[in-house]
Amino acid sequence: MVGRMRRTARRRRVARVAVGTAVVAGTAGAVRHHQDQKYAAQDQQAYEAQQYEDEQAQGEYYDDEPEPQQVAAPAPAPAPAPAPDMSAELKNLADLHASGVLTDEEYAAAKAKVING
Repeated sequence: MVGRMRRTARRRRVARVAVGTAVVAGTAGAVRHHQDQKYAAQDQQAYEAQQYEDEQAQGEYYDDEPEPQQVAAPAPAPAPAPAPDMSAELKNLADLHASGVLTDEEYAAAKAKVING
């Protein structure tokens, strides 16, 4: 019975060591994988920065996006025509009415249009 207990205790110790070793190995593998990814990303960034500097030095642009185009500013709106002088228009209408070109009704309608804008 004592021999059996010793064998069982020994097996448990071996199992614990094996499990501990597996955990350590798994953790080390995960850490190594993470470090490999980090260094690969840093290498890629350094490579892209060097490519960009080389292109700038040569004056060449190989970006996927085309160079921005200069957009012409929209033409300014034309200045509004100067507002006609109301008194000059009323005088012109009065002259037309006095000469008989405009009837009383036409003169009144035109005068109201000028005054009301």
